[in-house]
Amino acid sequence: MHPLKKLLSYARAYRRDFRIAAMYSVLNKFFDILPEVLIGAAVDVVIKGDQSFLARNVLGSVGITSTWHQLLALGALNVVIWGGESLFQYLYEVKWRQLAQDIQHDLRLDTYGHVQKLDMAYFENQRTGNLMAILNDDINQMERFLNGGANQIIQVFCSSLMISAVFFAMQPGIALIALLPVPVILFGAFWFQKRLAPRYAEVREAAGDVGARLNNNLLGLATIKAFATEGFEASQIGQASNRYRSANSKAIRVSSAITPVIRMAILSGFTATLLYGGWLTLHDELAVGAYSVLVFLTQRLLWPMTGLADVADMYQRSMAAIDRAMQLLGTPITIAYEGQHFDKAKIQGELRFENVGFSYDSTDPDVPTVNGINLTLAAGKTTAFVGTTGSAKSTLVKLLLRFYSPQQGRILLDGQAIDALNLQDLRRCIGYVAQDSFLTDGTVAENIAYGSDNATEAAIADAARASESTEFIMKLPLGFATRIGERGQKLSGGQRQRLALARAILKNPPILILDEATSAVDNETEAAIQRSLDVVSRNRTTIVIAHRLSTVRQADCIHLMEAGQIVESGTHEALIARNGGYAALWRLQTGERLI
Repeated sequence: MHPLKKLLSYARAYRRDFRIAAMYSVLNKFFDILPEVLIGAAVDVVIKGDQSFLARNVLGSVGITSTWHQLLALGALNVVIWGGESLFQYLYEVKWRQLAQDIQHDLRLDTYGHVQKLDMAYFENQRTGNLMAILNDDINQMERFLNGGANQIIQVFCSSLMISAVFFAMQPGIALIALLPVPVILFGAFWFQKRLAPRYAEVREAAGDVGARLNNNLLGLATIKAFATEGFEASQIGQASNRYRSANSKAIRVSSAITPVIRMAILSGFTATLLYGGWLTLHDELAVGAYSVLVFLTQRLLWPMTGLADVADMYQRSMAAIDRAMQLLGTPITIAYEGQHFDKAKIQGELRFENVGFSYDSTDPDVPTVNGINLTLAAGKTTAFVGTTGSAKSTLVKLLLRFYSPQQGRILLDGQAIDALNLQDLRRCIGYVAQDSFLTDGTVAENIAYGSDNATEAAIADAARASESTEFIMKLPLGFATRIGERGQKLSGGQRQRLALARAILKNPPILILDEATSAVDNETEAAIQRSLDVVSRNRTTIVIAHRLSTVRQADCIHLMEAGQIVESGTHEALIARNGGYAALWRLQTGERLI
């Protein structure tokens, strides 16, 4: 489907606004062409006096025949015409601009809302900067087109029809001559437009590449500085910017040729009207006033068509951008959000994995990431998953949170398959603390209360106390009101993790997940977090994923994973006594020798 059709289909709710805005544009153009007609009428009145066209056919019926009174009537009419033109210009500019703002706002929110519902597999093949370019700059391109381009197209079309009607009414021969360049102009505009479309598509892709690289580098600025690779990264940005500049240059060479071509076509039409109309006037076959009107109207008919160059350029830029936004909006959502609603307070927290199999590469199921997991996690107990990197510990959590859907088997919560439950309800009953938790550029209190609507100050303070965060929070300049910077960059890694834990505690979920939550903190912070966990995990289904076995030795059950399978299960003491893979990892980390 053409991008414009996609946009119009999307903006069905604004059809009435489109019609009103178009009507204002048409009325403005109607009043806009009338001054040229008044000029011709004034010339006719001055030359012919009481024998003018107005005196004989219009004003004479009301007794206005003197030259001066005719001119006064024309002056009054001129005021009305200019007032009407100004009024409708104001109205169409307000309407088109408001329409552009409304559609841009809705499209950005709808597209962002759609992106949030896409499964995590989609983002594995996408760059954040490119998505940012679509959600921001591409949608802004649509706004620029609706702000001025749509109105200009309507007005060029209407002025052509209106002026052509005047031409044919006054002198059909001149009308045909004046209109001869129009097909050439339209053909040229469409010819150039077709060649601009692929070039501007390339421009938008190149712009997305620049945005992606800039976003990536700004997020990794500390690493870039630490490795002294500023020069290398600057050259990479330079190459991406050069590709963007090159793509723009190709489009510019085509778009810049439109106006000169149209101008030459206009020149031929205007010159023909000037000469042929003058010849008819000299031979008394055309009145002087009519000749004046036709000469002025020829310019009003043809000259605005030079604006088609700018409109075609703006149109193609917008269509390339809109197409990218609409394609993103049309990306299928593979994980259903709707499902059976349930009350978080009634959840016991028993989890069961039944023959669960999953592969990140769905095209190659013979190499599964998770392979035939059959497992029950008792409600209110703490279960730990340990193993080497790549053993699929975190993948189990991602499947539980439904970031991904298993290709085989199913996961049940209190006996109900989680894919039959409402996704938002499911995630609201799970507290998730990751290794690198997301913090917003807000205050400490806002970050603790993130995801917990209507949290009171007392509840926020209690959550901070339970996560042993109160001491460092009170040392901050404004305490709980201190802004912590983008992604919490003003805090240490341990402080960020404590806030993330406080957030999970405040949420008070029946299921708590800690995915390597203490792997990047010092021993003192780990001990503090562990003390907090000992309290908050009581009577709560808790899942702990860890490399450090010391953090999970008190778990009710520990599962050792290798290559997507559970190879050992039991308490810490039982697994040590078994003297298998878990015992080997314990000896490796602690240096203990088992006798």
